[in-house]
Amino acid sequence: MPQTVVLAGASGFIGSYFRQRFAAEGWQVRTVGRAASADAQWHDDGAITKALDGAELLVNLAGRSVNCRYDARHRREIVDSRVLTTRALGRAIASCATPPRTWINSSTGTIYRHAEDHPQSEADGELGSGFSVDVARAWEDELAASVVPETRKIPLRIAIVLGAGGVMSPLRNLARLGLGGHMGPGTQKFSWIHVEDLFHVVLFVHEHAELTGPVNAATPFAVDNRELMGLVRQSMGVPFGIPTPAWLLEAGAVLIRTQTELVLKSRWVEPRKLLDAGFDFQYPTLAGALNEIAAGRHERSLT
Repeated sequence: MPQTVVLAGASGFIGSYFRQRFAAEGWQVRTVGRAASADAQWHDDGAITKALDGAELLVNLAGRSVNCRYDARHRREIVDSRVLTTRALGRAIASCATPPRTWINSSTGTIYRHAEDHPQSEADGELGSGFSVDVARAWEDELAASVVPETRKIPLRIAIVLGAGGVMSPLRNLARLGLGGHMGPGTQKFSWIHVEDLFHVVLFVHEHAELTGPVNAATPFAVDNRELMGLVRQSMGVPFGIPTPAWLLEAGAVLIRTQTELVLKSRWVEPRKLLDAGFDFQYPTLAGALNEIAAGRHERSLT
């Protein structure tokens, strides 16, 4: 009998990828979300409990995109889309006759401070400040507050996820337009993980019951923004890119209604728990990951 995974928030870039990959690995996939096609909608606690009862694994990916201006309405939506969905899943698990063995709940590597001096591990990483960090704290606090004694709860602090969609689209578009130079000082660190490695991290964490508490999901080889944009250009065969100073990024961010934090904050996340437990990254280096994404090899194999 196949194992069952419940994917909450399965309509986005990561969720869609996970849905295909779990199915390809022989898992039965159930979904919780807003779409009519989901097995359970967020407003229906009973349906969520039914979807979770007897499942082996819950992966919660729900959360509104942070690619927007942080006005009052968007701030509320960003927080509620993470905290309230986590709360609903906790209620549902508590009502299960046979609850999931593992609950992996998305969090973010942005919870750590702006770091250019050394990487931030789960053991000694320093939490930052500001709205994004407040969101991450509230998200993890809600998970911790859920009373589900038979279910191991893991906040997965995910770095920037690379694949055929997500953050790669705007970066590649900038490179095509000749604007693929470094952003701001170019020294800010960029922690990342290939979406295929993220899928295997989820399986690995589920299979390794000794892993507890927050787990950082990032390659051990972060790069700075200057190297990132150089490799993006190289993977696309674009010979040059005009750098973008911080002041111009600020002006442009207002026009396209996003936040410069997404590219100017130095995220340097160390996956110490995964490395110590023996996790093997399929795409450890950014050059290899970007070349694979540009070629579209893995995405074609899924269709």
